[in-house]
Amino acid sequence: MGPDTNMEAPSRPDLGDGWNAVLGPEFDKPYFVGLKRFLIEERGRGPVFPRGRDIFNALLCTPFTRVRVVILGQDPYHGPGQAHGLCFSVPAGVPFPPSLQNIFQELHRDLGTTFPTSGDLGAWADQGVLLLNTTLTVRSGQAASHQGQGWETFTDVAIRALSERRDGIIFLLWGRHAQQKSALIDTDRHYILRAPHPSPLSAHRGFIGCGHFHLVNEILLARGEAPIDWQLP
Repeated sequence: MGPDTNMEAPSRPDLGDGWNAVLGPEFDKPYFVGLKRFLIEERGRGPVFPRGRDIFNALLCTPFTRVRVVILGQDPYHGPGQAHGLCFSVPAGVPFPPSLQNIFQELHRDLGTTFPTSGDLGAWADQGVLLLNTTLTVRSGQAASHQGQGWETFTDVAIRALSERRDGIIFLLWGRHAQQKSALIDTDRHYILRAPHPSPLSAHRGFIGCGHFHLVNEILLARGEAPIDWQLP
C-alpha cells in the first residue's frame, strides 16, 4: 500500500467558497465528531475508500454557486482504485463499473454520444453537475458499510441548502434511495427528474430510455443557460 493510499482528511477541510459557509459549521457538531472517530477506527481495520484527500471532491469540483444539475449517488465504489469522490465516476484507466456502463449506454441512446475511453466524470462536474454521494466513504469490499454513521446528515444539509438558497437546479434522482431525498427539495423552485437506478438490477426497468440527458439540456436552454456537454473523451 502506498504512503498516501488511505490519507486522512483534514479535520476542517477547505471546501471552497460557498460550501465552506454551508457545511463548515457541521464539522464541529457532535454527529460529525462521532463520524470522524468512526472513520479513524475504520482505517485501523483496513482500507477505506476514497482516500481522505478525495472524500470531498464533489464539493471542491463544483462550487456551491455554480451548481446547475445534481446527480445523487448512494455510496462510493468499494473496489480498490475505483472511488475518487464523484458519484458513479472512476479515475481514468479504471474499468467501468456496471452502473457507469449503463449511464454511458443511455447517453449514447439519448444523445448519440460515443462511448468514452475514460470513466472520469470530472468534465461534467466542471460544468456545474454536482456528483454527490449521500454517504461519502465506504469500507473496502463492503457496499453500504458506512451508511448510518453521519454522512447522510452532512449531505442532507448540502441538498437542503441548495434547495433553499439557489433556484432552478435540476435534480436527477435515480433509484429509490435518491428519490427519498425529494423531501428536501422545494419543487416550486427546482426541477426533479426521476428514473430507476442505473445498476444492472434496475436499469432496464426504465433508466434506459429515461432521456434525462436531453431533458436537462432542454430545461437549461429554456432558462437561457448553456447546455451541458455530456460527451466525454
